[in-house]
Amino acid sequence: GTDIIAFGDSLIAGVGAEEGMTLPEQLSRKLGVPIINEGISGATTRDGVRVIESVLVQYHPRLVILSLGGNDFLQKIPREETKRNLAYIIRTIEAQGSMVLILGVRSGLIGGGFDAEFEELASQYKTLYVEDVLSDIFGDTRYMSDAVHPNSIGYGLIADRIVKALRKEKIVLR
Repeated sequence: GTDIIAFGDSLIAGVGAEEGMTLPEQLSRKLGVPIINEGISGATTRDGVRVIESVLVQYHPRLVILSLGGNDFLQKIPREETKRNLAYIIRTIEAQGSMVLILGVRSGLIGGGFDAEFEELASQYKTLYVEDVLSDIFGDTRYMSDAVHPNSIGYGLIADRIVKALRKEKIVLR
């Protein structure tokens, strides 16, 4: 594929960012490639399962950056269901021949952490994984726009973590 898609919840949609400073927009500038923003504020893994196929039909994805799970916790969706839904989304993306990069979310949002599940999925499906993207951002007023969402600076830090992960794996997207 040729497209890079950011798929997920409000962290992808850019809630809390100034205009032009969402995570996909900042990541696009840092990588020098366009990134399609398919973020929906409030999305759960249930929503992701419902729309992933229609999103993939619209594009020719090379890489899908996946950020879902935080709203599942907030809506008390069972962890087993969240993991099953994420596995379905990953399999669906990989069936298109696309790479997946999972953004792990913890940092106070997901109480006991969903780290083990994210790590298991990344290992099982051989995806890239950026652990706890909100580490040292969540709760720090310098990087947060509200109690849940980063501000433009916080999104920039997340973008840096994604760039670092891609470079570590020697993935070039230009």
